[in-house]
Amino acid sequence: MVKVIIAEKPSVAKNIADALNIKQRRDGYFEGENYIVTWAFGHLLQLYDAKDYDPKMASWRMDNYPFIPNGFKYKIKIDMSKKDSPDKGAEKQVNIIKMLINRESVDGVISACDYDREGQIIGDIIIKYLRVTKPAYRLLLNEWTPDEVIKGMENLKPNIEMKPLQDAGISRQWADWVIGINLTSVTTLKYLRGKGHPLNIGRVLLPTLKIIYDRDKEIENFVPDNYHKLVATFKTDKNEEYEGTYLLNEEEKFRNKDDLATLVPKIKHGQGTIIDKQVERKKDYCPYLFNLSGLQGYITSKYKGWTSDKVLKVAQSLYEKKFITYPRTASVVLEESLVDRVKKVLNILKKGLPYEDEIKFNVSKRIFDNSKVESHSAITPTYILPSNLTKDEEAVYSAIKNRFIAQFMPVAEYEETKITTKINNSEVTGVFISKGKVQIIEGWKKVENIESKDTILPLVDVNQIVDVVNTKITSHTTKPPKYHTEKTLLRVMETCGKKFEEEDSEEMMEAILSGFSIGTPATRAEIIKKLKDIGYIYSKGKSLQCTDLGRRIIEFFPIKNLMNLEYTGKLEKTLSDMEKGKVERSSFLNLIFNFTREAVDTIKSSENVVISGTEETPSVEETIGKCPLCGSAVIEGKMGFGCSNWRSGCKFVVWKQDKFLQSLKKNVTKEMVQKLLQDGVVQVNGLESKKGNKFDANLRYEKNANNNYFSWKIEFIK
Repeated sequence: MVKVIIAEKPSVAKNIADALNIKQRRDGYFEGENYIVTWAFGHLLQLYDAKDYDPKMASWRMDNYPFIPNGFKYKIKIDMSKKDSPDKGAEKQVNIIKMLINRESVDGVISACDYDREGQIIGDIIIKYLRVTKPAYRLLLNEWTPDEVIKGMENLKPNIEMKPLQDAGISRQWADWVIGINLTSVTTLKYLRGKGHPLNIGRVLLPTLKIIYDRDKEIENFVPDNYHKLVATFKTDKNEEYEGTYLLNEEEKFRNKDDLATLVPKIKHGQGTIIDKQVERKKDYCPYLFNLSGLQGYITSKYKGWTSDKVLKVAQSLYEKKFITYPRTASVVLEESLVDRVKKVLNILKKGLPYEDEIKFNVSKRIFDNSKVESHSAITPTYILPSNLTKDEEAVYSAIKNRFIAQFMPVAEYEETKITTKINNSEVTGVFISKGKVQIIEGWKKVENIESKDTILPLVDVNQIVDVVNTKITSHTTKPPKYHTEKTLLRVMETCGKKFEEEDSEEMMEAILSGFSIGTPATRAEIIKKLKDIGYIYSKGKSLQCTDLGRRIIEFFPIKNLMNLEYTGKLEKTLSDMEKGKVERSSFLNLIFNFTREAVDTIKSSENVVISGTEETPSVEETIGKCPLCGSAVIEGKMGFGCSNWRSGCKFVVWKQDKFLQSLKKNVTKEMVQKLLQDGVVQVNGLESKKGNKFDANLRYEKNANNNYFSWKIEFIK
């Protein structure tokens, strides 16, 4: 008998087929003797739109909300360029999968989608949509190398065992749909005046925006404080000099400059005595292996122009090419079962390195620790050496590879010296502190090219007399906190706002793995990107700041719980607990549905403020022509030429970047739309076919027979 394997993407299907030595490529699948490997394109199916449940939901009217369907349904994903039409590629692939599963020779289905919430439901939704009754299994892998695929196929799990992960994925999807559909619609209707884009409201979107807003306000309200320091330069009997900073009652910053100025004559040209010298050898451990947020923070802070979204896309590409392990992980250590695999990878990667002899495989809790792994281990290279990497792929792969190798290099060590000098004058009650640091063992820092800056102090002894050769008072001003970068924002999201003194502390690791967070490793980059795309935040260099619209959302939107990190963290923790089988799906969804109903009522009854748009009646805009659907004015917007009556549900629009016309090497112009609306037809010259042939044609923009959307019709000119 034969089993059908459903991979998440064609590239992963190819990896599986190669590992199983399946050579026969068909249209939409690979066919072997015992296995047929087919694929999705990520999500082939999507949730119904609100109007699919009830036609009245096609128009945004306040009376329609709250809207929560009795049951959630799925359909083939929509072609965004044609709106209500199914995506032809997705439709074709769904039918291929259905045909394969329905073969008499097929006795089971194996979901080989990514081992996470999204991957789980991509496979499960297809299986449910096709009403599959044959046994379903799950292939769970952390990398797509041939060895792991074969090993995974020998250890398949019944898909029913993955129900807690499925529940968490479905709950997240349904919850975000309900909150997004209801609160975005009601918020837009309530707080948008005149023209403008919908006001996007989301479960993870708003708390992330609030983090940036709070930092912006902190900087805005910052009041600088001036302080001063007293620094003296000392000379030993061997003419070696060193500097010390004045310390009184453990304080080195002084608000009153005059207090320090009165000390200068008592110190200048005098002498001091070394009353204490402490030399301590300290260890500087290599940072932990990367999880996704750590990798995104490292790359975005090191390289100009990178975003966390770009880092994820590049890492995903490396993963699908079998060069790294699963990237969407929160863990910074490895499962203890991976010891032999890691040793194999290390032996391959270290060959030929200038510090190869210093690399020693070892099993330590800093690297292998089951108690600190949540679902997936940290990101590491695989045993397959990459070739033909792009420049971007090389940057990400090198960071992962170097951090991996560094774990097995010697611990870096340095010597820290602290000298305390007392002025030989009883009127000077404080002391001068000098600190030095010298790198003794470079260790893992060689791998990541970290240069240590040494501060070398002269060799002195306790009770030694030194001369004061110079004094100076330096003035300083306290600086405001820095704007968030993607690196710092990711860390706040990861720990749900908790602050830790040490980046690699046990407490921080526990916080990251608790599930009490804003978003997940897989979604945070997407959230940051969406905040930029919808105009709530913007980038200035590496800094992230709120736009005026983003500020107004935070200040006037009445559902404060949705901006509360604690509240959002609890929701994410609940989903995390659901994955472990500790929480029922129904209880979480009831919580979300009740929250949504209350939020809609609160928004409806809230004060009539304008978050976006204008208080006054919008100024009259240039009319391009009459809408062929409702007769209202067609006006120019940012993305296209659309009906001014869109808020009442009219769907007429001619997109500026229309895919059909772009395929003919033409963009939509205002003059073209004016002519089209006036005459029903427009002549367009200089169109270009796929073969590069130029031609002229008449274009019509006609309403589809079964819905209110429009499609282009082309008439060739003889």
